[in-house]
Amino acid sequence: MAEGNPFEAAYRARGQRASAPWDVGRPQRVVTELERAGSIRGPVLDAGCGTGEHTIFLASLGYDVLGVDSSPSAVEEARGKAAARGVVARFELGDALELDGHDGEFGTVVDTGLFHLFDTETRGRYADVLRRVSRPGAVAHVLSLSDTPAPGFPAGAGEADYRAAFHDGWRVEQIRAAPFTCLDPGDPLRRVDVPGWLATVRRS
Repeated sequence: MAEGNPFEAAYRARGQRASAPWDVGRPQRVVTELERAGSIRGPVLDAGCGTGEHTIFLASLGYDVLGVDSSPSAVEEARGKAAARGVVARFELGDALELDGHDGEFGTVVDTGLFHLFDTETRGRYADVLRRVSRPGAVAHVLSLSDTPAPGFPAGAGEADYRAAFHDGWRVEQIRAAPFTCLDPGDPLRRVDVPGWLATVRRS
C-alpha cells in the first residue's frame, strides 16, 4: 500500500515527476569504486535497496548480498531487473529499522541515501540496528546528500550527524566528500551529481 509509506508512493509516482530522484538506473559511482578498492566483503546488506542496482551489481560479481526495502513496488521491480539481467540476487521486503532474523549476519553494509532521510533520534536507532545485524569488524559505507544541499535538493547529513549516530559500538574511520548521483528535479531523464558525504564506519 502506498498510504503511509512515502517510498512506495514515490516509486508509484515515477513518470509524473522525479519522485524517486535516487533511482538513477545504475549503481552510485562511489559503490563501484569501493568494490574496485576491495572495501566490500560479504555477506553484504544493501539497506534501502530501492530497485536493486547495488544488490544486482554486487551479486553479478559473486558477492553474497541481500537487498532490503520497505517498498513492495521497488522490491518487485528489483527482482524483475535481476531476472532480466540473468543475475541471481536476493531481495527482501522489510523495514531497515527492524531487520529481524539477520543478527550478526553481514560483513559490509551499503547505504546510499537512506540514513539522511531519518531524523536525529531515528538515525541513532538505525545505527543500533545495523550494529546488531553486522559481524564484529564489519564496515558500513553510508552515502548521504550533503547537509549543504545543491539547489532544488533537500539537506542531507553532515559529519556531526554521522558521529552522533555511529558512536555506540562503532568507530568512524573516514568521512569524505563524495558525489551523489540523482535525477534532476526539473528533468527526470537527466542524471546530475550533487554534493554528498560518504562515511565509513567500523563495528567494534
